[in-house]
Amino acid sequence: MSIQSVFQGGDAARTAASQIAEQVKSSPAGMNPADVAALSDALKEGSKGTAAAREGACIAIDTIASVAKTTAEHQLMPFVADLVRCCADKHSKEVQSAAAAATLTLAKTSSAYGLDAVLPSLLTAMDPKEKWQTMVGALNMVSKFAECSPLSTSFALNDIIPIVTQMVNDSKQEVSVAARECLSKICQSIDNRDVEPFIPALVSATIDHEEVIECVQKLASTTFVQTVTAAPLALIAPLLLLGFRVRSTATKRMCAVIINNMSKLVEDPEDAAPFLPKLVPALEKAKEEISDPEARTVCGKAFEQLQSIEERLKTHKSCKAVRGVVEKEVKVSFGLSDDKLEYVATLVCSLVNCKVMDDDDWADELKPYGVSEEGAKKAFKALAALYFADAVEEEEDDDAEQLCDCKFTLAYGSKVLLHNTKLKLKRGHKYGLLGGNDSGKTTLMRAIANEQVDGFPPASELRTVFVEADIIGELSDLPCVDYILADPRIKKAGITEEVVTRMLMSVGFGEMQNKAKTLVTFLSGGWRMKLALARAMCLDADILLMDEPTNHLDVMNVKWVEEYLLSLKNVTCIIVSHDTGLLDRVCNNIIAIDTLKLKQFRGNLTQYVEKNPKAKSFFELKSSTGFVMRFPQPGFIEGVKSKGKPLMKMAGCTYTYPVNSEPTVKDVTVQVSLASRVACVGPNGVGKSTMIKLLTGEVIPQEGTVWKHPNARVAYVAQHAFHHIEQHLDKTPNEYIRWRFQHGDDKEALVKDSMTLTDEEAKKCKEPVTFELKDDKGNVTKVKWCIEKLTGGRKTVKKEYEYEVQFVNMSYDSNRYVSATKLAKWGFEKHMKIVDEKVAQRVGAFSTPLTTVNVEKHLEDVGLDKEFGTHTRMSALSGGQKVKVVIAAAMWNMPHIVILDEPTNYLDRDSLGALAGAIQTYEGGVVMITHNNEFCSALCPETWLMQKEDDGIARCNCKGDAEWMTKKAKEQVKGAIKMDEVTDALGNIVEVKEQKKSRDKMSNKEKKKADKLRKAKLARGEELSDDEGWSD
Repeated sequence: MSIQSVFQGGDAARTAASQIAEQVKSSPAGMNPADVAALSDALKEGSKGTAAAREGACIAIDTIASVAKTTAEHQLMPFVADLVRCCADKHSKEVQSAAAAATLTLAKTSSAYGLDAVLPSLLTAMDPKEKWQTMVGALNMVSKFAECSPLSTSFALNDIIPIVTQMVNDSKQEVSVAARECLSKICQSIDNRDVEPFIPALVSATIDHEEVIECVQKLASTTFVQTVTAAPLALIAPLLLLGFRVRSTATKRMCAVIINNMSKLVEDPEDAAPFLPKLVPALEKAKEEISDPEARTVCGKAFEQLQSIEERLKTHKSCKAVRGVVEKEVKVSFGLSDDKLEYVATLVCSLVNCKVMDDDDWADELKPYGVSEEGAKKAFKALAALYFADAVEEEEDDDAEQLCDCKFTLAYGSKVLLHNTKLKLKRGHKYGLLGGNDSGKTTLMRAIANEQVDGFPPASELRTVFVEADIIGELSDLPCVDYILADPRIKKAGITEEVVTRMLMSVGFGEMQNKAKTLVTFLSGGWRMKLALARAMCLDADILLMDEPTNHLDVMNVKWVEEYLLSLKNVTCIIVSHDTGLLDRVCNNIIAIDTLKLKQFRGNLTQYVEKNPKAKSFFELKSSTGFVMRFPQPGFIEGVKSKGKPLMKMAGCTYTYPVNSEPTVKDVTVQVSLASRVACVGPNGVGKSTMIKLLTGEVIPQEGTVWKHPNARVAYVAQHAFHHIEQHLDKTPNEYIRWRFQHGDDKEALVKDSMTLTDEEAKKCKEPVTFELKDDKGNVTKVKWCIEKLTGGRKTVKKEYEYEVQFVNMSYDSNRYVSATKLAKWGFEKHMKIVDEKVAQRVGAFSTPLTTVNVEKHLEDVGLDKEFGTHTRMSALSGGQKVKVVIAAAMWNMPHIVILDEPTNYLDRDSLGALAGAIQTYEGGVVMITHNNEFCSALCPETWLMQKEDDGIARCNCKGDAEWMTKKAKEQVKGAIKMDEVTDALGNIVEVKEQKKSRDKMSNKEKKKADKLRKAKLARGEELSDDEGWSD
């Protein structure tokens, strides 16, 4: 059948085209070149061809594409430019209909990667200068490609969306409708589960810019975990640029948040490259011009993220196919004719650009075009070496059993911690897990233990135990052996009490007075870790997940843990620790969390640092990022002018716990001043925490005395301080601190025995006391009244405190101020301590108003960024961040003495360096219990050594640098840091002006007058105020 027979048009053309299509289908070479040329001539309007010829040519192309499919595809696809122009044929509607049908058939039957071959022609046809029917034809063909070839369409969105977007509001309704339908369909090709729910809103906002703000709001609340490629960026980037143009600061901030979140998930910087020239200047402008400091900071972080992508681009090897390179390889591997070779080379370029990394997929895709499987795989191997080199994995020379090989993404709350990363573990290997605070170390191990990591073997195949020292509250009153037996996994495994007891003895519980029957609640941090290890040993785990296993442990117990871990030849361990010695001596592999990926390295920490110098911060006790932690400086204390004057003292104190027969500590004598820098050291369980409890008044010694200056404020960060904030995980750190101190004193102050009345003391306080009352004439009357309470009022009279008391069944007018000496005699000593504590707390609270802004600044000073301090609930914080919240809350009232029990636990080296810097510049006294010798030796010239003597009872020996201590003791007390301005509850910034005392300004005449008034008051028997009590 001759091709000329189709040029008659109508039914005759259809009949002839069907016969020609069958001939083409059976011919490996496809169409006759002369027939192809004839079709090309017939399609061109204004040539010799008539409307009937153009209609026939369109029908022939449509029919051949439907029947012969890929056989003649390389010959038919070049007709697309002519077909879309025929959609606007001015002589015949039949030509228009036939051309439109042919374009849709070609899109439907062509290769899934054929779009690249015709896209330039289609985009040219969308030019506003073209006829509207041509524009509609091109739009409809792109829509059909989006339906039939979504992958290749998604990778072309950056080219398509800007042009289609300009047409959605075209004055010609047909163009507008087609453009909107096309925009909707091409956006459906985006394969990103995070973005898919928002595609309708994104498309709608692209059409109607008034919806941009609402759309940005929705996107900003999304947690992105999927890899971000060019496709979602092509749709979202234009909307973000519109968002930066609106006046609303909140919208600009949200745009920056979206960019910050999405840019972290861009694996191939080339995907983001087309959008950087517009987004980077928009962010740079926003971070400079936005008035809100916090919003500027957010914009700055997003700007830094985009800059990091620009830096990666400088050294990035392009994965975009180079046409000349591909054609050369295709020509060698495929052996095709020249006309087919050019089209197949286009398909191969598309396969490369769409990142199809499977040689079987290449073979299946290219087989219909006459390419052998061997030729397709040969081309893949050659081109993969050029463009997919990063996907090639190194083979490990290790015959150990592989326990897992999985690829997963991990998020916590709204934060992505790990993205599309791989984890390989082998039996018997010891892995050190490195990463800064908030990088996801503990979350990863907890997710593994809870079977929440995709691809990780289930517990039925692999026994995995998470070892941590936290004690479940409701089980804390159980003996150690019963606590382990209460674990559901122990019950399920059928482990007996005998086995549990033997394990407890093997980790040292035989040394304790009550051995395995010791109550869990009385265990120190070190013994709690041993308890957790004993439980893990009972479960015979394949993998031990260990979170800071040497926290709270002394040197001997650290060595025991190391030896125990090294003895586990068939057990794999993943260890998170800030103990560099442990990571060096135990670990033979390192897993580092870096840019949302797990980077695995064979060797210990020292070897890892040799290859990665940036990791040197794990050896150094300083902040590698320049982060500085600042503590608020304490104010003056009345009567304390030198730093060496004691603020807290213990003398000859002995204490025995109710369940023990022997004292835990005996004959302890220590003192603390503003100059103190004390490290309290000693083996686990020797009584260090007990001594601190005595010093703070939490418990009362059976022998000896404890004293604290009534105006001294003391901050105590306990070893298990998390229990405070665990009750408020639904609050942000800022909300928690404002709740805790909203009434001036600390709601979560420890209940101290030194301030709790015994039954005998309470009974004595109810007894009536004798008062002497003077009437106007000076007559004295003795009365017996019962004191109901101390109201909280306190003043100084003749260098002694007097406290306001309220009497039973008496009005407020009857209240009297009574001296501390009399109240102590009547049994109200503990009542006075409570008042002293509250007065001291209120003095600290007066210095800085409890406002959101001030608390935010305070949290930033201890290392908690606004994003986490003000905008993130504590349930979403890491262990290191929670420690910072605890420290910030303890320091809010500007204490004079800070007592830290194991402060280094859960803090990374960077935060430890910042904490050390804060302690060095702090003007108050510091006492710390720690097993981190590097930390305490760098800060504390004075040591309290707690150790058991021959009788098995612990005593304290004080050692120190005498010269340093003498020098410090002579230093004068410095006041709190001068504040130039504070922010009140309404957000107003109030300038603080220094005010000199009035007595410094008084002239001699004023002084004589004041002295005369003072003497007159004394003669009348009236009390003088504190200011009037000053002598010249």
